[in-house]
Amino acid sequence: MRLFFMHLTFLAVANILTAPACGNTMPVQITIAAVGDVMMGSDFPEPLLPPEGGQGLLRDAKAFFQMADISMANLEGPLCDGGNPAKPPKAGVTYLFRMPPGLAANLKDAGIGMVSLANNHALDFGLTGQQKTKTVLRDTGVKFSSKKGEIAEFDIRGTRVGIIAMSFGNPPRSIVYPRQAMAEIAEASKRYDVLILTVHAGAEGRRAMHVKEGDEYFLETPRGNLVRFAHDAIDRGADLVIAHGPHVPRGMELYRGRLVAYSLGNFCTYGGINVSRENGYAPLLFAKLDSTGAFTGGKIVSFLQKPLRGPRLDSQKRAFNLIRRLSKSDFPDNGLSFTDGGEFYPSIRPKTAK
Repeated sequence: MRLFFMHLTFLAVANILTAPACGNTMPVQITIAAVGDVMMGSDFPEPLLPPEGGQGLLRDAKAFFQMADISMANLEGPLCDGGNPAKPPKAGVTYLFRMPPGLAANLKDAGIGMVSLANNHALDFGLTGQQKTKTVLRDTGVKFSSKKGEIAEFDIRGTRVGIIAMSFGNPPRSIVYPRQAMAEIAEASKRYDVLILTVHAGAEGRRAMHVKEGDEYFLETPRGNLVRFAHDAIDRGADLVIAHGPHVPRGMELYRGRLVAYSLGNFCTYGGINVSRENGYAPLLFAKLDSTGAFTGGKIVSFLQKPLRGPRLDSQKRAFNLIRRLSKSDFPDNGLSFTDGGEFYPSIRPKTAK
């Protein structure tokens, strides 16, 4: 029964990815697959690692990642051996992760071609740990963007795509102090046909599932105003904004024809991160964009996480149903129409933002 459900889900995604946009007989040019936090097991402070080097962690998602032109995730922690922790771990308050470098092969094997290194765990083992992470990713063939200035670049059938990672904290690339970030977005939008932002921000936990206008905080740390930031970024030329950080899914909206996903929650977090209830709802978002970056249609494939296990397909579609409900409640005029099967489309023909 489970294999039959996987086959039906795969066919449904294939149909949505190959179907022409409403009112447009030309095929959609770019397909993005995106998930939230990925942390494939840590050996610090005590080893809590998946068996067989994590080869089975992303098995259910592999075929879906490989269907997209670009598949991306947030890498929640460094890939490195040894080193000194940036701060002492404190149960219930401070968590640090250190993924053995060999786990990077699971990203490449699954079809994830880009990861964000702009998050609050990227420097768990300092600048040395982050530099080792970048070396491991380069050697593995996975592109990345961090707060240090990299832009992950892709050429998809002649369309230039750039992906910039941003987070909270001090500049550069800070959602809390956005002046420099907005200037970079405006400049980069001139160099790429499609500009994508992957943003780690927002409060955390089940109480943070609803998106509210205004500044967000977690443990008294400012986490930015995601709504204002996303809108301002699109006004300056961004085409797709993918957020993560709250560890739960959030709603989505269409702004000036561009899609904003306010949190994709956790996706593959093996130990050290709570995956109970909504924290374990793991959406895989497909977004179809035309060659100008306008959103033309998408689908959410629902996965479910349980402790010490990779994401598995969820026949109850809990991640999708939650995102649909939150999108309608938090953004009544979200500009999206949802089907029961996980698909969603612009309610009206999108306007060009550029």
